[in-house]
Amino acid sequence: MLKELRIKNFAIIDNLTIDFTEGLNLLTGETGSGKSIIIEALEMVLGGRASREMIRSGEEKAVIEAMFFLDEQLQNSLEALGYERSEVLVLTKEIWEGYPSVSRVNGRPVTLNLLKTLTNNLVDIFGQHEHQSLLDTANHMRIIDSLMPKEGKELLAAMGNTHREYKGLVKKHKELELTSQERERELDLLKFQIEEIDEAKLSEEDDENVEQEFKRLDNLKETIAETYQALSLLGDDYEGQGAIQLMERAIQMFFHSGRYDHFIRDKGEGLQALLYELQELHRETSDYIENLDIDQEKLFELRDRLDLINSLKKKYGNRVREILIYRDEIGVRYDRLLNIDMELENAERELLKLREKLIEKSVQLRQIRREVSTRLHKDMERELSALNMENVRFKVDFKELEEPGEKGMDKIEFLISTNPGEELKPLSRIISGGEMSRIMLAFKGILADMDNMPTLVFDEIDTGISGRTAQVVGEKIRRISGAHQVISISHLPQIAALADTHFAIRKSSDKKGTITNVERLHEDERIEELARLLGGVEVTETTRKHATEMLQMSNKMKK
Repeated sequence: MLKELRIKNFAIIDNLTIDFTEGLNLLTGETGSGKSIIIEALEMVLGGRASREMIRSGEEKAVIEAMFFLDEQLQNSLEALGYERSEVLVLTKEIWEGYPSVSRVNGRPVTLNLLKTLTNNLVDIFGQHEHQSLLDTANHMRIIDSLMPKEGKELLAAMGNTHREYKGLVKKHKELELTSQERERELDLLKFQIEEIDEAKLSEEDDENVEQEFKRLDNLKETIAETYQALSLLGDDYEGQGAIQLMERAIQMFFHSGRYDHFIRDKGEGLQALLYELQELHRETSDYIENLDIDQEKLFELRDRLDLINSLKKKYGNRVREILIYRDEIGVRYDRLLNIDMELENAERELLKLREKLIEKSVQLRQIRREVSTRLHKDMERELSALNMENVRFKVDFKELEEPGEKGMDKIEFLISTNPGEELKPLSRIISGGEMSRIMLAFKGILADMDNMPTLVFDEIDTGISGRTAQVVGEKIRRISGAHQVISISHLPQIAALADTHFAIRKSSDKKGTITNVERLHEDERIEELARLLGGVEVTETTRKHATEMLQMSNKMKK
C-alpha cells in the first residue's frame, strides 16, 4: 500500500506530505485547489513522463517521493528485478530545469522501463478520462484476456509465438516468390560472375606475388646495370682501387705491422676472414647477374595477370581474399535459386501447417474467452445492478476474423442496454457520463479482485452522478476498500462521508504566490467539509446538521 507521498516544488505545490492509511482515503477540495495535481505527481513517480513545465516557478527542480509497504509477493518481484529484498519501497522522481529527469528505487537510479515493470502491480489509477479507453474495442479483448485463467494466458502466449513464426515464414515465402524472369536474370548474372572469378584461378598469394614478380621483371635492366656498377666498386674494374684490392693491401700491412704485436695480427686475420666473405659475395652476385635474362613474354603474361586481378578487385573486393569470399557467397545464392521451386513448396507446406495450428489454438482460445465472457456478463449485471442500474443488460459480442492473428481469430466488443426494451448497443453509444462512470467502476471492481492490486486510485469517479446513485457508488467504493487501499478524489458528500481517512485540499495565496496544502480532517472538521460539499459557498446550521447525520449513518454502516 501507499504509505506516504511527498511533493516539493511541483506546479502550485510548495512542500507537501500526505500520510495515507489503509481502507478508503478521500481527498476533497474546491475546483482548482490542486486535487488532480496530486494524482499527476503520483503518476510521474510511478514511471510517467516528466514535464519541466510542472516545476514550480522560480525553482531549479521538483521532487516527488512515494513510500510503499510491500507484501511478500511484491517483495519477491523487487528481488527478482535485482534489488535488495525489503518491506519498504521508496520511489523518487527528480525533475530538473536544465537536466534530464532522474528516477530512483530505494536510492538507486532506474530506467523508466524497469520502473514501470516494478510499479505495474503497485497502483492502478483511474483518471477522469480513462472511461475513453473503454470506448476503444481493442481494450475489450485485453479485459477478457486479463480475466482468463493461467491456462488461457499460457495458450495466448503460445499463440503469439506461433504467429510470429508464421509471419516470419510468410516474409520468407514472399522473398522466394521471385518471378521466373527475375530469377533467370539473377541466375545469368551470378553464373557470369562465378565463371569470371573461377577462370582467374585466384589464390590469396596473388595479392603480393604477382605484383612483386612483375615489378622485378619490369625493372630488371635497371637492376643489372646498377648491380654491375656496384660490383665494379668491389672488384679490380675500378682502376685497381676496388674494395677487394684495398682490403688485400690493408691485410698485408696488418700482418707486417703485427709481426711483433699479437693484437694487431689477430685483427689482420679477422680482416682476412671478411675479405673471403666479400670475395664470395662478389663471385655469387656476378654469377647471378650474368645468368639473368629479360623474359619479355613472361613480363607480358604478368602484366595481363595483374590487370585481370585489379579488374576483379574493382568489381568484387579490395583483396583477393575478399573476392574468394564473395565467390563462395554467390555460389550459395546460385545453388539456392536453382532449387527455389523446392524451397517454395517446402515453405508453402510449412505455412499450411502453421496456419492450421493457429486456427486450432484460436478455437481453444475462443472457448476459454466465451467461458470468461459468461462470468463477466453475470458479474457486470450484478455489479451494475448494485450501482443503481437495475435493468441493465450486458453482453460480450464475438465476431470471427477470416485470418488468425497473434491473439486468435476473435473480434470482441462489449454491448449494453441500460433501459428496458432498448436493444443492445456498443458502449461508445452511451451518452450519460454517470452511466459510463458506473460501468467503469464495475469493471474496476471486478478486475481489482482478479489482479490483487494493492492500491486503487479514483480521480473523480463520480462524474455525472448525484443523489441516491452517489450513495450507491460510494458504498461500492467502500466495499472495494475492504480488500484494497483506495485513494479517491471526490466532490460528493455521499462518498466523502464513507471515508476512513478524509483529507481536505486547500489553496492559499500570498505575495510569494499560490500554494496548495493538504490537511487530515478530524470529526468536527469533516462535518464542516461535508457541510461545504452539501451547501456550496455558504455553510449553514442546516447543512452542518445534515453533514452530522451523514457521518453518523456512515459510521453505522461501517460497523
